[in-house]
Amino acid sequence: MKILLRFALCFVLFVALTAAAAPAADGVLEATLDNGLRVLLLEDHRSPVVSLLVWYRVGSRNDRAGATGLAHLLEHMMFKGTPTYGPRMFSGLIEQNGGQDNAFTSQDHTSYFVNIAADKLDLVVALEADRMRNLLLDAKEFESERQVVMEERRSRTEDDPEGFLGEELSAIAFVAHPYRSPIVGWMEDIRGLTVEDARAFYRTYYVPNNALVVAAGDFKASVLLESIRRAFGPIPRAADPSPVKVVEPKQNGERRVTVRKEAQLPLVFIGYPVPNFRAPDAPALELLSTILSEGRSSRLYRRLVYEQQIALNAGGDYSYFSADPNLFWFFATALPGQAPEALERALLQEVERLKTEPVSATELERAKNQIEASFVFQQDSVYSRASLLARFELIGGWRLRDQFVPAIRAVTAVDLQRAARAYFPDERRNVGVLLPIPPGESKRP
Repeated sequence: MKILLRFALCFVLFVALTAAAAPAADGVLEATLDNGLRVLLLEDHRSPVVSLLVWYRVGSRNDRAGATGLAHLLEHMMFKGTPTYGPRMFSGLIEQNGGQDNAFTSQDHTSYFVNIAADKLDLVVALEADRMRNLLLDAKEFESERQVVMEERRSRTEDDPEGFLGEELSAIAFVAHPYRSPIVGWMEDIRGLTVEDARAFYRTYYVPNNALVVAAGDFKASVLLESIRRAFGPIPRAADPSPVKVVEPKQNGERRVTVRKEAQLPLVFIGYPVPNFRAPDAPALELLSTILSEGRSSRLYRRLVYEQQIALNAGGDYSYFSADPNLFWFFATALPGQAPEALERALLQEVERLKTEPVSATELERAKNQIEASFVFQQDSVYSRASLLARFELIGGWRLRDQFVPAIRAVTAVDLQRAARAYFPDERRNVGVLLPIPPGESKRP
C-alpha cells in the first residue's frame, strides 16, 4: 500500500467542449462530463505508449451483509463480454494490439487499466465505454466465474497462512465497519451470490457519475477528451449511490484471536486503529510506517531478523489512502524453533520504543528521503502517474498530491513520538497469532 504514495506527477489542465473545467498551471486536462463522468488527462510524450484507467467508486465496503465478495466477483464479470464484444474479447483485443490489461478490487474502489501503444487508444476508449453500459451478465458465465472466485479464496486465503491470519484479525478489529469483511468475500456468502445480485450491483455502481477516467501518455489531451466525450457521453447519469456512513465505535480493550492452521512457521500480526489521510497526523503515521518497515534497514527487519534472529521477516503498513480510518499493521514470521510469544514481545518492544525514545535526526531524515525519492523516481511509469492521479482524486482532488511531500518534510521527531503515544495504546491493540499444526490435522473430525 505504501507504494501508492511514491510517484511524482506533472499536470496539464485544459478546457474541453461539453465539460466543466477550470484552468490551472499543473498540466492536467480536467473535465466533468454532463453525465457526471470525471476525466483527468496527463500528456507524456517520452514514449509512444498510453495507460488508460477507469476507476469506479465501489469496493468491498459497498458489499451488503450476506453478500460479501460481490464487488470483487463483478470485477471478474466485467471481462465476460457485451453484445458487441463477446466473452473474453476485451482482453483478447487488447492482447492482439500489443497491450496489457488487468483489474483489481480494493476496500474502497475497483480499478480497470490498459497499457497500450498510443495509436490504439481509441479502441480502449470504445471498449471501456461499452462495458460500462452494456455488460452481459449471463447466468452460466456468472456461475462459472463464481466457482473461479471460490477457488481463488481457497488458494489465496484459506490455504495461505498470512492471508488467513490477516482476515481473522480484521474480523475482530472492526465490529461495525465493512472493513471487517474480506475483499474476496466469505466463502458462505460467495456460495449464495446470484446473477441477479450482480445485475443490481452493476446498475447501481457502474454508472458514469460514479466513475473516473484517467489517462497518461503520448496523446493530445484535447483530442482524447473529445474521444472520451463521444464514447462515454451518451451513457445516462444514474442516481448517486448511497454512501457508506458506518463509523467504527471506539475500541476500549485489547482483542485477540489465535488460530491453528497448517503452516510451516508461527505468525504474529498486530493492528491498531488509526486515522487516514484526513487527519493532521497522517504524515507522521506514514513516516512511522517507513521507519518501521521500509526495506531491510528498517527497524523491525533490523531488530527482529538481523539482531535478535527470531524472525524470518518482519514489517508493518499504514493505509494512507483508505477512505475511512483503518489499521496500522505490524507483523512477523518466526524462524524455526522460535515461539510466537517471543515475536509478539519483540514487536511490542518496538512499539514502546517509539513512544519513549525520539527518532534520531538521521533516521528521520533518511525516512523522509526514502518517501520523497520513491515519489520522484517512479515518474517514468505512465501507469504509476495515472494511478496516483486517480488515488488523490478519489480522496478529495488530484491537487492534494502537491501537499504530500511538504507535509512529510514538516514532520518532527516530537510529532512521531506524540503520534505513537496517541495511536498505539495497549487498550486499542488487536493481536492475531497463527500456530502451525501438522498436515492433515485440520481435516480430522
